[in-house]
Amino acid sequence: MPEWLHLLAILSLLASAIAALIIAFDIFRNPQHMWIMNAVWPLVALFGSFAALWAYFRYGRLATRKAHHQAMHNDEKPPNMTETPFAVMVGKGAAHCGSGCALGDLVAEWLAFLVPAVAVWFGWQTIFAEKMFAVWILDFVFAFSFGVIFQYFTIKPMRGLSPYQGLIQAVKADFLSLTAWQVGMYGFMAFAQFYLFRHLLGMKLEVPTVEFWFMMQIAMWAGFATSYPVNWWLIAKGVKEKM
Repeated sequence: MPEWLHLLAILSLLASAIAALIIAFDIFRNPQHMWIMNAVWPLVALFGSFAALWAYFRYGRLATRKAHHQAMHNDEKPPNMTETPFAVMVGKGAAHCGSGCALGDLVAEWLAFLVPAVAVWFGWQTIFAEKMFAVWILDFVFAFSFGVIFQYFTIKPMRGLSPYQGLIQAVKADFLSLTAWQVGMYGFMAFAQFYLFRHLLGMKLEVPTVEFWFMMQIAMWAGFATSYPVNWWLIAKGVKEKM
């Protein structure tokens, strides 16, 4: 493994961990009005690093519980609804989806690594000769599950829906967004695994390495890019809520 790549991967992961910790500390002191966002922002920072940190302090802080209550007290719209450009709202919607993907991928990748039989259950050695493809199915299952949960606790309270209605709307809002995200993420990870590492470097990307998770960070940005136009359409049509 090239030393410069190993060092770059370490620095990138450390920067993201620091950004996530700073956000988590600030959220502890200034909770978000929508409680699920208390988990979303630190998770986004795990791949978004200092870009997520900037976005949180520039726009995420507009949606604190204190800011919301103050706006309600003054009979005004919350500042996150009046001071956030639509393009940024779309970015927040895509990042909201990405947080569920990030958590799902973390769980799935480590589970398949620590318990290889799980990958076998999803087709490794029977349908897929390549373990990565079987793990992608597991990734999608976990990412979609977490994504729906995160979306449920956004849509249900904002629309005042029943639990059943909230679940249906969460599935509708998250399926296309998450699928678009995973397409970008899987595409980059395939490029990294088969071309950058196996072809150019002559080695495999393995889960318990900093290089794997560095590539996953970049893959998440690819997912953000493919998910962004889908989220624009979903929010413009009212399928997803403005955030």
